[in-house]
Amino acid sequence: MSKITTELLLERAVPRSTRLRKIETLNLSKLQLKTGDLDPRLFSRLRHLQKLDLSDNLLDKFPNSLTLPDLRVLNCNNNKLEDVTALKQFPLLEELTYENNVYLTLNDDYKVMFLLQNLRLLNGKDITKLANHVRRVNSRKLTSKVTAHWEKFFRDQLPEKYTAEQVKSIKKKFLKSVQTNVVHGPSSLSEFTRWRVKMIAEEFLAYSLGLELNTDPEPEENTDENEEESTESPREAAEDVGQVTVTPSKRKRNNSKPGSGNKRSKSQANTEEEAVVSPRKSSHMQDDPTPDKPRTSNQPAKEATPEQGAEGTHKNGEQFPKGQSNRRSSQLTGEQKSQEQDNGVVSLTPVKNSKGKEDVSAEPLHFLQCHSKGNSREDFKTQLWSCVFEPLLDCGARKDPIVSSSRTVATCGGESICLIDCETGTVLKKYKVATEEFFSVAWTTLTMVISDSRKKSHNILAAAGRRGIVKLIHVAADFCYGEIKAHKKPIATVCFSPTQETHLFTASYDKRIALWDIGIPDCDYNFKASQLLVLEALSIPLRIALVPTCPDQYLLAGCEDGCFVWNIKLDKEQKSRPFEAIFQFPDEDGGLTTSHRVDGLAFLNDDVIAELEWSVTDLSYLTLSTCPAKDYVFCGDENGSVWMYNLSNYTTAWRSAKGKRSDKRIPPTQILKWPELQVNGEQLTEVLINNVVSDPTFTYLVVLTSVNITAIWKKS
Repeated sequence: MSKITTELLLERAVPRSTRLRKIETLNLSKLQLKTGDLDPRLFSRLRHLQKLDLSDNLLDKFPNSLTLPDLRVLNCNNNKLEDVTALKQFPLLEELTYENNVYLTLNDDYKVMFLLQNLRLLNGKDITKLANHVRRVNSRKLTSKVTAHWEKFFRDQLPEKYTAEQVKSIKKKFLKSVQTNVVHGPSSLSEFTRWRVKMIAEEFLAYSLGLELNTDPEPEENTDENEEESTESPREAAEDVGQVTVTPSKRKRNNSKPGSGNKRSKSQANTEEEAVVSPRKSSHMQDDPTPDKPRTSNQPAKEATPEQGAEGTHKNGEQFPKGQSNRRSSQLTGEQKSQEQDNGVVSLTPVKNSKGKEDVSAEPLHFLQCHSKGNSREDFKTQLWSCVFEPLLDCGARKDPIVSSSRTVATCGGESICLIDCETGTVLKKYKVATEEFFSVAWTTLTMVISDSRKKSHNILAAAGRRGIVKLIHVAADFCYGEIKAHKKPIATVCFSPTQETHLFTASYDKRIALWDIGIPDCDYNFKASQLLVLEALSIPLRIALVPTCPDQYLLAGCEDGCFVWNIKLDKEQKSRPFEAIFQFPDEDGGLTTSHRVDGLAFLNDDVIAELEWSVTDLSYLTLSTCPAKDYVFCGDENGSVWMYNLSNYTTAWRSAKGKRSDKRIPPTQILKWPELQVNGEQLTEVLINNVVSDPTFTYLVVLTSVNITAIWKKS
């Protein structure tokens, strides 16, 4: 349609008007308006406009000079807004709604709360208390940290008599450093924190050095994971919940062993409740607060069972609810903490290595029960299978080598997937499909075209399980935008190519591994997936891994009856391929065999094979993982322990012996013991560690168990 005219404004006024300056309420919804249609010269004549409805249009931003000095209420629902900082031009704004703008996140909520000092209602919710906290307490803490960073690292770099060039240089270094190193609050708000830190730092330099202040900074690229988080305080989120006391106890020897060699009784959960179980603190099993209305799309995937609120009300679409969970361990008083320490609740003393020296001191941070079945506080049977840390978006401060690892991890088990902030223990998001049982999750970063042919990077989560269907979730938008019916039997594991962002491998119980191109969704989430390869296996593939030195050429799979290698180069015409090689393993008689179940598979070094001492157990599917940057291998056992192997002293020798097999069986460097827990006075026993994964910098260890508990350890 043509741009907005005077006649249109007069006609759409409520009530209709004969003069622009008399209009107080204006409805411009459902007109397919784009940003260029908002002519500042025409809008400047709306001097007394108080209420403006721009919902259901195609706006991606606001012009910076609309000049609406008396605007109090603004509705921008169902647009394509990517930034909110231009809203500061409406200082009297009291009510603002912008739901269903999929590129806006919790970070944008915090930005408008800071920029609009009179804002009372945001997306229908009273934010007065939280906004005051953001404007005052948060700003005060960040200002203190920014000042301390300058004093510690930069003040002495500036000579007493400095030139303009020296000031310019140190300003550039300081702004980059302070945005990278000043951290406050959960990672879901890291983009807002960097935005505020930059603003505070510029104000600080302007005051301290007499520099000109940039009062209209360009909006930053969204460089955060964009997780939604509850805006309620921990106290508010914990109101009206039942309490379950969880206390550690002495370990009883466990001689029982499950007899099944298949996936161990994976349950289908139906949870709204996340419980926090801490070995150091008494904890609350918390019900979800009633969800805010989620940001949805008009194209939800089929067969979806959305998250329910506390009242059981279903929300639209298959998606994460907007910021439902703020799950933190309840805080004890100093007296309670002292009493627990005296009682020896949990020993945090590091296990000594073979040389009698401390290798790694790891502290248990959080024990979360966030995949429960049917809201049950008694569910200690749902199995948790896969976890993977979210990749960092390669833009802005994320290019700094210091910021090399996310603290957000995706976990799956039962019918749900959870995104967890490892530092705070907060369940940032939850996604559920009532008829599914998820076995595996994987991340990729897609470069998507958002509007006006501009591109932006977003993290996409793929999840699959018993139904053989891959769900594709746009995490920042809280939206499952599609699915791929990949196999007719369950999918055991999935992984993305590290070099081809749209290439996804799925390994199924149908004894096939498929390579898919998932495509890149457009701004309306239309996408096209295609199958590129089918790799035939002789038995069920349980784990898959791409060879790090040539990820576009070879794939390994650990299967029920061996370990196989396939050539996956796409320049070959053959779409369906048999394996090209099979690994041999030592048998009990000292010979070699290819018949060997391989339920753990991960790369640490290019081409050296070594044997590691581990638990003597017949149980299957206790998988291992690696941290190549730190030369560590991790594996859990049937007693809840995590076996850690620091192989840095061995890898140097291995590099000079490429292609050879280590002749020594290497003992664990450390074993992290499971802090025994009691629930309702009964001991939690038979804890099997199904998976244990570290972030790339080995700051956090995430441990998934057979008893519906996610344990998070932090290296101290």
